[in-house]
Amino acid sequence: MPPFIAEFIGTLLLILLGDGVVANVVLRHTKGHNGGWIVITFGWAMAVFVAVFVVAAFSGAHINPAVTLGLALTGAFPWGQVPSYLLAQFLGAAAGAALVWLHYRDHFAATEDADAKLAVFCTGPAIRRPVSNLVSEVIGTFVLVLAVLYLAAPNVAAPDGGPGGLGALDALPVGLLVLAIGLSLGGTTGYAINPARDLSPRLMHALLPIPDKRDSDWGYAWIPVVGPVLGGALAALVFLALG
Repeated sequence: MPPFIAEFIGTLLLILLGDGVVANVVLRHTKGHNGGWIVITFGWAMAVFVAVFVVAAFSGAHINPAVTLGLALTGAFPWGQVPSYLLAQFLGAAAGAALVWLHYRDHFAATEDADAKLAVFCTGPAIRRPVSNLVSEVIGTFVLVLAVLYLAAPNVAAPDGGPGGLGALDALPVGLLVLAIGLSLGGTTGYAINPARDLSPRLMHALLPIPDKRDSDWGYAWIPVVGPVLGGALAALVFLALG
């Protein structure tokens, strides 16, 4: 499987299962309605597990622009492949979000809460303070990318070789890592920790024919993009400094 297709499929699976668990909890008349934060965090962790396990052998399972940029900054991934990986991730996230809407379309129609409908697709702050929200995303992504860099270190290819990143055996550790971040650090912003995970589904929320939806909160949308990029870059710098 070509790396571009692998990253597309991996990110699609991530969003299909991740946004899917949010839909199952927040939309009305689902079997999982009001399942709570533990269900959401566990569901996202398992979404990461599945996505990494499926595509790790083909692309290194970055499935996150912050991870791709972090690996490139450390020299473990060739810069020439970064644009294609980012494109695949953003497109895959959009496709995954569209599938969530398709799967839960009757429940979107049955749900009156426009904020809940938006929450299926993208994150939002518990307390809206841009600086604090940005710091939360930086910290959460720093933890994610730093741990991924150490996990990926034995698997990475030379910069002129094949794609560096995670192996299939890293799927469970990365899933548990995301579970820990969600449980410990996710309560402030919903822990996007992935620009593609937030921006592409937010765009799909704006485009899809969801009944009685609200605006897509574009005023907040820069935070779950800029925060993860900064957090991933900081993790790469710390990784290089520690040697």
